[in-house]
Amino acid sequence: MNTHKTIQLIGVPTDIGAGARGASMGPEALRVAGIIEMLRAHQLEVIDSGNLVGPANPWLPPVGGYRHLNEVCAWNQTLHDAYYEVLKNNRLPITLGGDHCLGIGSISAAARYCRETGKDLRVLWLDAHADFNTNELTPTGNIHGMPVAVLSGIGPEILTQIGGHTPAISADVVRQIGIRSVDAGEKRLVHQAGLEVFDMRYIDEEGMRATMEQALFGMTENTHLHVSFDVDFLDPTIAPGVGTTVAGGPTYREAQLCMEMIADTGRLASLDIMELNPAFDLKNQTALLAVDLVDSLFGKSTLMRTPSL
Repeated sequence: MNTHKTIQLIGVPTDIGAGARGASMGPEALRVAGIIEMLRAHQLEVIDSGNLVGPANPWLPPVGGYRHLNEVCAWNQTLHDAYYEVLKNNRLPITLGGDHCLGIGSISAAARYCRETGKDLRVLWLDAHADFNTNELTPTGNIHGMPVAVLSGIGPEILTQIGGHTPAISADVVRQIGIRSVDAGEKRLVHQAGLEVFDMRYIDEEGMRATMEQALFGMTENTHLHVSFDVDFLDPTIAPGVGTTVAGGPTYREAQLCMEMIADTGRLASLDIMELNPAFDLKNQTALLAVDLVDSLFGKSTLMRTPSL
């Protein structure tokens, strides 16, 4: 972990891209769960920017295959601008989401920063879903199912151009981990794009250690590692507080190993925590678990043996 960095939290209280209300309460649930105190315990300076402001959720049906397109654009442009400023100030931004459509704003900002500084971007997308839908493929029109496609240049121009470059990223910088729910048409598009996906069958067969070794392979000192952590990545038996639960996700120990191996690289440079929905949670347990896992992402370890050099 780059401990010289100041951490800056950016709350984004919206469920504008989601199919269930409640992710707008996610930022406060993470604060209540002690994310600031946990980060400071790592001897890190933490700045809480408070919450961004954007349009209310009108809760309307899709138009042209997109629900709330203009509002989604407004929230993501605002997040992009805030995130980019944090990166320019050599701080490590953490998005407190909010639904996962916000990955458009955060990752387009990280990509812009990497283009301008000559860094190599690597995105780890921890999620139950590939989020590679389009307006023609989506069964719902919910844009939280589309951010990876949008970032790869597939989608409406008002979203794909956020960050000033279309596509914002090349699909080959993304490693998706934990995937287990993909629509049929979306699956074809993922294969066409050449997205590297480590789905739950891969994790079952190869184990989380081998999965993470592959996902992290090829990173160098010049790599900017962005982790986009959708809480529905986790098995719903341990993380019920999401609007789109999918059975069969990583266990607590698998998730801890995933985070510890990311921490071991020392390359983490930006982070999203997405889709936490307190309306579906039980006594804030999912927020507490998310904070516990982010603790490991920043270097907490249960390791008792002496690490090999």
